[in-house]
Amino acid sequence: MAWLQIHIPSDAARTEALQDLLAELGANAVTCTDAADQPLFEPPPGATPLWQETVITALFESDTDPDLLRAAIESGAGELADYRHELIEDQPWERAWMADFHPMQFGQRLWIVPSWSEAPDPQGVNLKLDPGLAFGTGTHETTSLCLQWLDGADLDGRTVLDFGCGSGVLAIAALLLGAERADGCDLDPQALLASQDNARANGVASRLQCYLPEAMPDASYDLVLANILAGPLVELAPLLTRYCRPGADLVLSGILAEQSEEVLAAYRDDFELSAVAQKNDWVRIHGVRRG
Repeated sequence: MAWLQIHIPSDAARTEALQDLLAELGANAVTCTDAADQPLFEPPPGATPLWQETVITALFESDTDPDLLRAAIESGAGELADYRHELIEDQPWERAWMADFHPMQFGQRLWIVPSWSEAPDPQGVNLKLDPGLAFGTGTHETTSLCLQWLDGADLDGRTVLDFGCGSGVLAIAALLLGAERADGCDLDPQALLASQDNARANGVASRLQCYLPEAMPDASYDLVLANILAGPLVELAPLLTRYCRPGADLVLSGILAEQSEEVLAAYRDDFELSAVAQKNDWVRIHGVRRG
């Protein structure tokens, strides 16, 4: 079966209305993608983040007339500056999606391996992880920077906090690399479920406990990882500092390069900070808690 696929450029003010209109016109699927490489930061409570420049893509039955469809869209939403369409053949979409994910290496030992792939290095540290609802599969620079740090660290016998754990990838990697136990913390209950599922898949479930923020134990750790965003990292500096015992390592990520000085300033009084590591536009900050 073939599909008619259309692409419409939009802006933040029109995107939601266009999505609703396309659904009313019979679209089988509607998706939005960034048209200007604009990062989205954590929104205020109740807000829905939207890119300023967006491309809306919609799928219709193959016998839909693209010119009549354009006329119907313009009747409901005004003239379109651009409108592209093409016919695409149906395919096994699950396999096409799986093909985008393959084993990835971080440092010397650590690999993330999807369940449908063979481990490229059977002697390496292989973390089994499939893409899912929770953030963090190693594909983004922020996660990659943290995983590279973990691979090069001596984690034997250490306790770890993964703050904003998402999929649990950082906590699980730390456990596979020698940490004694780890706690994960996230605002999203779905992330906690994903972390626990992934821990079971990697044989470390008995060493990982997951908590909502309000349920976190009053504890301190040998290593605290926080791969979130610059604003929350600055706001949470007192809390994350308390979670670090004297001599503990702190690894912060989710920070754009131009935001690094603000984050460094929030932790400088309590930590000996290392040189900032950068990958593309993103940076990782590492520090050791002063005694």
